[in-house]
Amino acid sequence: MMDQEIASAITSELFHHQDPAHIRIMNTRRNAKGVITAITHQNATAEIALRYLDIIITATRTVDKVVVDVEENESWERLKIHRVHLVPYIGKGTDGLQKMREEFEIENKGVTIPSQVQWLANPRSMRQRWQNGEIAVSSVVFVVKGSKVAKGFVKKSIKAAGVWYRVDTYSNAGSDSRCELCCG
Repeated sequence: MMDQEIASAITSELFHHQDPAHIRIMNTRRNAKGVITAITHQNATAEIALRYLDIIITATRTVDKVVVDVEENESWERLKIHRVHLVPYIGKGTDGLQKMREEFEIENKGVTIPSQVQWLANPRSMRQRWQNGEIAVSSVVFVVKGSKVAKGFVKKSIKAAGVWYRVDTYSNAGSDSRCELCCG
């Protein structure tokens, strides 16, 4: 019930400030983590609604005092890097990949990697092949917040430990997918 009260409070406050009629919150929902999502009127984007950020926060806090911030929903894009040298990142468990994640965030302005970097290959078989001297590099997959950030890395590359890596978008192919290299 509180969620609808939030939508009503925001819409009422926007109306009282005589803001444009299409800047309205149509519905709000709270997920299991307590994050509230709001759906704007069909003629208003989140970017437009956030121009009224102070009004939205003030109105929301009349119903739920613990709200601290409002931000635009961002997409999370999956990216991949090939030819990552194994030596600095092969570590026990995910220690090496945690190191890579931290290096990405430190050395690349504006990047947020919200989850762990992952090897594209099976870590056990990859480690075995590395120990046997069969491979020295492998591929990783990671997620960044924001499609603009992702497009920037695909266009320009990403840096970790002073090394620039070419970045490609990643899509998880299922068993029924066709490889364009093989089947093109």
